[in-house]
Amino acid sequence: MKAHITFLLILSLLLSCSRKKPSVTDRINYDKGYDYLEASKKDSAFKYLNKAKDDFIQKGYPSYAGNCLVLMGVIQCDAGDFYGAQETALSAIKFLDTKKDLTELVSNYNNLGISCQKLKDYKRAAHFYNQAAIYNQDSIYQFTLLNNKAVSYVYLKEYNKAINIFNSILNSSKVDSIIFSKVYDNLAFAKFQQNPKYNAEYELNKALHIRESIKDTDGLNASFSHLTEYFENRNPTKALFYANKMFETASINNSPDDKLEALQKIIQLEKPENIKKTFKQYQNLKDSLETARNKSKNQFALERYDSEKLKRENVEKDNSILKLLIGVVILIVAIIFIIIGYRRRQLKLKQEKEIEVKNTQLKMSKKVHDVVANGIYQVMTKIENQEDFDRDKALDELEFVYEKSRDISYDKIGEEKEFSKVISELIASFNNDTVKTFTAGNSPAIWESVSPTVKEEVYQMVRELMVNMKKHSRASHVGVKFEKINNLIEIQYKDNGIGIPGDLVYKNGLRNTASRIEAIKGTITFDTKIEKGLKVNLSFPVS
Repeated sequence: MKAHITFLLILSLLLSCSRKKPSVTDRINYDKGYDYLEASKKDSAFKYLNKAKDDFIQKGYPSYAGNCLVLMGVIQCDAGDFYGAQETALSAIKFLDTKKDLTELVSNYNNLGISCQKLKDYKRAAHFYNQAAIYNQDSIYQFTLLNNKAVSYVYLKEYNKAINIFNSILNSSKVDSIIFSKVYDNLAFAKFQQNPKYNAEYELNKALHIRESIKDTDGLNASFSHLTEYFENRNPTKALFYANKMFETASINNSPDDKLEALQKIIQLEKPENIKKTFKQYQNLKDSLETARNKSKNQFALERYDSEKLKRENVEKDNSILKLLIGVVILIVAIIFIIIGYRRRQLKLKQEKEIEVKNTQLKMSKKVHDVVANGIYQVMTKIENQEDFDRDKALDELEFVYEKSRDISYDKIGEEKEFSKVISELIASFNNDTVKTFTAGNSPAIWESVSPTVKEEVYQMVRELMVNMKKHSRASHVGVKFEKINNLIEIQYKDNGIGIPGDLVYKNGLRNTASRIEAIKGTITFDTKIEKGLKVNLSFPVS
């Protein structure tokens, strides 16, 4: 991990030369974080890099913001905060340019691979190592990435894939001693893992001697770990020797993870009487390491939280100002709309009032026509058709019409007398020597569920048809049939008069009849195509 940070620092420094540089003022926090990272003060480095990231995002330097996140992810991974490292590294990707920020992308994906491998998610680790290899342009570092990818395949027990990658690295002429010893050691161990009977002692020891000769202390721990596992079942004494060597080297390197791994191996191999002491040492180290890592995790989380909190507060402040401006604009617009709406409402009310007056006049006109004109015409018809003129009866009927005209807005036709009789008498009143009227189906049962308002409309419509017949049709026979089908009442009027010549023209009487039938949600049809006469069908629902 230390080598990884060093590599990233050097390449980031070189690559910053080819980027559009922020001003000295803009990169104050970035330079502080960089200096702390070089001094291995990782908590302070993380704090200032986090601040620098926010500065660069705000001032339009996305590549530098991505660089900060990559370094922060490496710091978290090195501190054992593997989940936090993944989150930070994944958030860095959106700031990095796939054509310009290749170094950061390589380091970032490699760090994601390391984090996944530490969390034993080897499949994703291999994927991220592969992504890093795609963007990498450094031929030497490519060997490290391929080696890491092959190690993931070993953990996945895909040994053939791993062995092929190791062999391809070893076949290159550009491999240095550090890479060679690492890959050679991993290849021998992969063969042993694939086949526990495989004799890997020579190859493992050769890698160990190379590492000792070049003083590769980090590599020595890997060799001691592999030799311990190789001899665990073959020669426990040798295995314990290498486990102790691993612990010594890890102590020199100040590598707590390697020390912990070494103590685990020693506990498995040591004599029972010595296990208690070693286990206590292992437990103390484990507790100390967990405490330190939890502290770092909390510190990282707090830094990110404080940063996000400050951004939220700034956004909320900007939003409150924006909301205030929007509120003022909305208020002005609302006032304008209220004024326009008020004026439109006043105009609409005025128009509605005028329409109401016209409708009232029309309604009154219709009432006068229905009640007064038709009433008087009905009395005239009776007088005309009676052989013996009954003066008192005629006066009574005229007085009835007069009373109806006095209170023309309130009629209750059919309430004092059974409605079927009222209708029958109405139709019969037009009967005389030249006109014969007939009524069919007008039984009281038809009108039982019909409201007084509807009865009034029906009465006026029937009377209108009869008056129209008397005035215009010259008919000698008139028939009116009443029928109730389910919830529908049908009235069929038919005469043998002259019909309605030409197109149907709605004059006052017929227009009133049409408006009345619409008022009770009914329909009216005129059949003028018969050979002689007129046929009218009225139908309306019964509630």
